[in-house]
Amino acid sequence: MPRSTAGQAEHARILRELGAGAEAGGFAAAVWQRLAREDAALLRGILAYRAHPWRRAMADPPALWSEGPARLLDYGGEGPAALFIPSLVNRATVLDLMPGHSMLRWLAGQGLRVLLLDWGVPGAVERGFTLTDWIAGRLERALETSVAATGGPVSLVGYCMGGLLALAAALRAPARVCGLALLATPWDFHAGGAGPRARAVAGLLPGLEPVLGTTGTLPVDLLQLLFAGLDPFGIARKFRAFGRLDPASPRAAHFVALEDWLNDGIPLPAPVARECLGGWYGASTPAAGAWRVAGAVVEPRAWRGPSFLAIPRGDRIVPPESARALAAGLPGAEVLDVAAGHIGMAAGMKAEAVLWRPLRDWLRR
Repeated sequence: MPRSTAGQAEHARILRELGAGAEAGGFAAAVWQRLAREDAALLRGILAYRAHPWRRAMADPPALWSEGPARLLDYGGEGPAALFIPSLVNRATVLDLMPGHSMLRWLAGQGLRVLLLDWGVPGAVERGFTLTDWIAGRLERALETSVAATGGPVSLVGYCMGGLLALAAALRAPARVCGLALLATPWDFHAGGAGPRARAVAGLLPGLEPVLGTTGTLPVDLLQLLFAGLDPFGIARKFRAFGRLDPASPRAAHFVALEDWLNDGIPLPAPVARECLGGWYGASTPAAGAWRVAGAVVEPRAWRGPSFLAIPRGDRIVPPESARALAAGLPGAEVLDVAAGHIGMAAGMKAEAVLWRPLRDWLRR
């Protein structure tokens, strides 16, 4: 992948530093000095994160429905209703991160009735679930409750993997869904030259089978390793930057809130892991017209209602080309090009400006 302009500038700066060090005392010595400084900065950042006093203390809103660990949370508000569908592998709290940085609470105060399907942590029953079980079971029953509670069809808002689930649910129950908003939602897992990497991820599946068979899940630690592989140097880079922040600053608290969320993932049921890794990543089954839910192909062109797609241009988790393939398959979709990354779009310092306001306006329409 081509290095970004900012990355090229940083690369040039490091080379200049090493060149100056080489003139003073040898290139090898300059490299070791540089590594020592970088390691020290990384450790300072990690220790500062571990010592930071911020802890999430926001109370959950009331639940309208529950089944197993899943809950339908009611954030209140008045106006058109929207049911938010998060990913199965991360906590839903990224949409309700902290005071002043909660998409759901902000939207509930902007003339919308806001509901959230919190999947919870899979127990013994859910470890045997397929994607059909989640979509045609838990999601459809939460949707039915949402329609009953709000008095009419609702918009479905899916984030990341949740967008694929929302699309499938909307196609299965179009009378209950008046709009479909998909945020950073993948579709063609091989688009934009991502095929080799996606197939390499799928190639890990045979080696993961002993863990899947023993635990019934793809554990959180292994999921985090897969995501870390998308930007292997990003972890060190962000902690070095955090170590330079004032610990009392709002930016530092926001970093800790996001990092706590990232470190509090959810294990993926083994059947879903096989379907996602082998099917989505290995064969790009959604774009190939081969992804089925309850026996029916999930075909975007079959959706006849309004749709809104937010595609973050700096997304490392869902390449923009993957999401644009879905936009091309949805007739008349409104597409928002977001100047942010995958997580920053939903919960970053500029999320209100780049996503929340346009999403609010579309949901009101």
